[in-house]
Amino acid sequence: MTSTEPHECPLHGAGVDPDRLAGRRVQQVVAAWHRRDSEDADGPVGIWLLDDLGGYFHVTTGSDWCLILDDAAPHAGFDLADSGRVEVVSSERGTPFACHVREAILAVDQRFEARTGRVGLEIRFSTGSVRCGSWGGDLHLSG
Repeated sequence: MTSTEPHECPLHGAGVDPDRLAGRRVQQVVAAWHRRDSEDADGPVGIWLLDDLGGYFHVTTGSDWCLILDDAAPHAGFDLADSGRVEVVSSERGTPFACHVREAILAVDQRFEARTGRVGLEIRFSTGSVRCGSWGGDLHLSG
């Protein structure tokens, strides 16, 4: 059962407070994509929003299926040998954030699971919102 009452992830802690994003403008979107051979990735495994103050807001999932939020800058991609590679690239296109670049964030709503901690976010803009969620350990983004 999910709720809006905060529950801290036992493995990853509370993370960054997403309310600090309210009023900031998204300047760039960077995403980490897991690719195998020539297959297109289903969706990013991590996303970074660069705001107008030069800060990063990173969203990814934890091994316990929580939604991790931190302020780390994007890292370099890396090789996973037989399992493919992770590419980290500017991704204004290909994510639901594409149509919100250069827009201010109005508010961020969160969803929590008692045993796991944060499992969902809704980032609201004047022209719509983007939902970020952890489902089965995978990051899911929808507009």
